[in-house]
Amino acid sequence: MAQAKLSLSGALSGVVVLYSGGIGSWAAAKRLAAQGEVLTLLFTDTMTEDEDTYRFLRESAANVGAELIEIADGRNIWEVFRDERFLGNTRADPCSRVLKRGVARKWISEHCSPSAVVALGIDWTEIHRVERARKAWAPLEVVAPLCDPPYLSKANLIEWSNREGLATQRLYRMGMSHANCGGGCAKAGHGHSARLLAQFPERFGEWERKEEELRGQLGDVAILRDRTGAPPTLCPFTSFGGGSKPGKKWTCSRSGAAPAWLEPVAPRACRAFGGAG
Repeated sequence: MAQAKLSLSGALSGVVVLYSGGIGSWAAAKRLAAQGEVLTLLFTDTMTEDEDTYRFLRESAANVGAELIEIADGRNIWEVFRDERFLGNTRADPCSRVLKRGVARKWISEHCSPSAVVALGIDWTEIHRVERARKAWAPLEVVAPLCDPPYLSKANLIEWSNREGLATQRLYRMGMSHANCGGGCAKAGHGHSARLLAQFPERFGEWERKEEELRGQLGDVAILRDRTGAPPTLCPFTSFGGGSKPGKKWTCSRSGAAPAWLEPVAPRACRAFGGAG
């Protein structure tokens, strides 16, 4: 894989892949690499990641064969919530805005030429996000290779990475739908939080404690909502399924079910692995 080229001004050109350490951004980079694109893989660290994400990040970057750039604001998500005086939730994510998009935008503006292209790991199941991203990144061009055929599910992508010799991240093996923020996410819902509690009770307890600290500073706020009644009410982690207290279990009937993303899509897509697929 060719390395990113320098323009006459010294700025990088080519494609900058917003490389999250998840399976989607790896697959997007692989498709672009197969097309002969000149890539830079840009990882913005939230300082809240799972240990195995860093392992996959570096091994997968070596598999792509492109330069990996690791940058960070220096704060974690809880410090951003504190400094912004706003607790992230399903409708607003200051954590991602500051630690991911903001840090990436600053680096790209300082190091890349106006002709650089931004590549995302968004796939065809979230194609509605692409247009928003294009508006946010204008005037830079934005591409999302996984929104193009062949259409692959997350299970397909994981199988593809295994065929390339990459070990599956433990968060995916545990049934998490993404590999962000150590398995937690301010934008995730009850099902995802239930899985975090079941798989990482100590990590869930840390989220519980951090949320309580912020509730002490910001007032009656919470990441989750209880939508069983009308109108919805706040659902702090301390009351979610009994919280992290020993002996308490989440009772959601779906908590033991395999997540939907584990189901592969059509066999035709499954046969399309390798090369640009």
